[in-house]
Amino acid sequence: MNRRTIFSSGITLAALAPLLVLPGNLQAGPPLICHALNIGEARSLPWAATPGSAHWSSAMADYDLRQLAGDTLALLSPQTPVIVRMETLRRAAIYAQKDRYVAKELLMKLRQRAFDSEANGRPDALAWFDYGYLAECYKQTAWMPGKHGAGSDRESSAGSELAASIDGYAAVEKAIRLRGPAADTPQMEFAAALIGLEGPKPGQQEHGRKAVAAASHDPLLAENLATHFLGDRSDAVSTILTKTTTAKN
Repeated sequence: MNRRTIFSSGITLAALAPLLVLPGNLQAGPPLICHALNIGEARSLPWAATPGSAHWSSAMADYDLRQLAGDTLALLSPQTPVIVRMETLRRAAIYAQKDRYVAKELLMKLRQRAFDSEANGRPDALAWFDYGYLAECYKQTAWMPGKHGAGSDRESSAGSELAASIDGYAAVEKAIRLRGPAADTPQMEFAAALIGLEGPKPGQQEHGRKAVAAASHDPLLAENLATHFLGDRSDAVSTILTKTTTAKN
């Protein structure tokens, strides 16, 4: 099946949700944390993986965590594509779990940026997106493989505790409303659909449909929709969508 056929099929990313909760797929890990996004040559937080590598956990062992909040905010400029923001926030969430103070500092800085824009009467869609997406990444760090040694049970983490009461999905949906019909809105729809894979969310299916429908006009979005979603040894999204269609028929 070619990419054009996949993206015109009408299948949504929400259809992937049942696959992620099957016992045979538990090793796949949380979608926002364990699946690196393809950002090409775009700048992000330092990572040990070589360009194009799909490995999720290649954080730099010698990265100075004291720089995390500043480095992350500097990378989240208004010109940074949404998918690059997503990968940067994913990396930041992984780094932040090493130090609760660092995790809190980053989350609070993104929160303040979003709420300040609201208080100033000019709510910033990207600020709300970053805050919401980081919060949801933090929640999923509780499922990070090997975080506390052997075992697959969900445990608390610095990020999951800090973000427990934050509705990051709602913040991302707010960002979509604020952004309106912008060129990068489908990438926000993609983010909302990915967040929803952790559990059914209102409107999740529609977010997935919009992301898939726009992929033919967005090469970066198309690349990430077509890549390996469940890890190095798994089927590509295109294959998973095909299998899902077959199962439903």
